[in-house]
Amino acid sequence: MKTFVIRRTGNWKNTDELGVTAGVSARVGNEEMPDQVRWIRSYVVTEPDGRIGTVCIYQGVDEAAIREHARRVGMSAEQIVPVLDTVVIREDPVKQEEAYA
Repeated sequence: MKTFVIRRTGNWKNTDELGVTAGVSARVGNEEMPDQVRWIRSYVVTEPDGRIGTVCIYQGVDEAAIREHARRVGMSAEQIVPVLDTVVIREDPVKQEEAYA
C-alpha cells in the first residue's frame, strides 16, 4: 500500500460530530475495505471559521480507494497527496492528562 496525506477542511461543527464520523470511518475501513485502505492517524485542526478539519495519514492501494472510502463515510477529501518519504525526528507527542491539585 502507498501512504497518502488527506486534507479535510471544515467537515464538522464540533468534536462530537467528528467522533461519530471517526467511528464510521474506522468501521468502513476495517470491515468493508480492509485490503484497500488503512487509517493510520489524524491531526484535528480548528479552521479559520471555527469549524473542525483534519489532516489525515492513510495507506491505500491507490487514490481511488482513498476517495471511495471518503465517499462511503460521507466526508470530504479535498486534497489527497501521495507521500514520497517519511522523516521522523521525534515521535508524535502523546496527549497527557494534566493533574491539578
